[in-house]
Amino acid sequence: MTDQNIALWLPKRGARFEVGPAPYTPPAAGEVVVRARAIAVNPIDGMQGFLYRVVLPWLTFPAVVGSDVAGEVVEVGTGVTRLRPGDRVLGHAFGVEKSQNRAAEGAFQHYVVLMEHMVSPIPDSLSFEQAAVLPLTLSTAATGMFQQDHLGLAMPGADPVDRSETVLVWGGSTSVGSNAIQLARNAGYRVVTTASPHNFDFVRSLGAAEAVDRRSPTAVEDIVERIGDSPLAGTLAIGFGSLRKAIAIAARTTGSKRVASAQPALLARIEGWRAPRHGVRVSGIWGGTLKDNEVGPAIYVDFLPTALATGVYQAAPDATVVGHGLDRIPDALRQLRDGVSAKKLVVTV
Repeated sequence: MTDQNIALWLPKRGARFEVGPAPYTPPAAGEVVVRARAIAVNPIDGMQGFLYRVVLPWLTFPAVVGSDVAGEVVEVGTGVTRLRPGDRVLGHAFGVEKSQNRAAEGAFQHYVVLMEHMVSPIPDSLSFEQAAVLPLTLSTAATGMFQQDHLGLAMPGADPVDRSETVLVWGGSTSVGSNAIQLARNAGYRVVTTASPHNFDFVRSLGAAEAVDRRSPTAVEDIVERIGDSPLAGTLAIGFGSLRKAIAIAARTTGSKRVASAQPALLARIEGWRAPRHGVRVSGIWGGTLKDNEVGPAIYVDFLPTALATGVYQAAPDATVVGHGLDRIPDALRQLRDGVSAKKLVVTV
């Protein structure tokens, strides 16, 4: 196998990214190496230096960050039989996770080491660019919805049973929300969500039964009305200011009083400190924990490959390609900081 690799290095906290050579790392047992063809960016990738110290205090520098990758398998480790060289796949890269913390597993490079059970084959009809929008936000949604320490919902499947319960997704047009809506529908739940009115058709196309304007002064009352007599199975709060309103809704409806917030546990505890007095339980999602429990393989091995191949699951939101080459990733991160709506920024490599 080739030992030629190129990576986008982050030399230290607060430094500028630099393209440079990187070693090719062979896969260990239970791992695969993927030749990246498309990489998506997320807010965590472009944090300011002090935030790296707060959010990822363990990260070793120089680092290769990034979570979202799609490409071709080039080598498999011992014990890997599900995937073979040449397979087209998407995968969640965990180089910045505390348990991994190594440059070889960061997405921002040509050859990425991935955990086999966090990789899904993709159909020929799905481009690498569009496939790359999924991994981190899919993992974040799945973590919040299915882990027992969060909402603990029933897992999605090929033939879901109608559960006569509602899942509230506050922030349905976000990347996390796009996945949460589809995961909930494929697990048999009815979905009520929020979005800007110009994204109502988008969230409904993903399976939402009801959409409410997130900026409306009566949004909380409107959602309570839309939920009606259907008991809540759980609530996923995505986006700034969502948690307070999600707590208010959970407190006023029947069913589950669990709210999972798509932000780290510390921030969720600070913003949700009043929740217990309303009988509501708040948890903060860290989108990398599913790799260590049953949720990871349930999504990436058991559910997603068939769901993508049969078209019951969309790679959403739409990919917007910023450019080609690792050196265009900083441009994509700058655009991301300026704000995007119902799309994901991708760089081809």
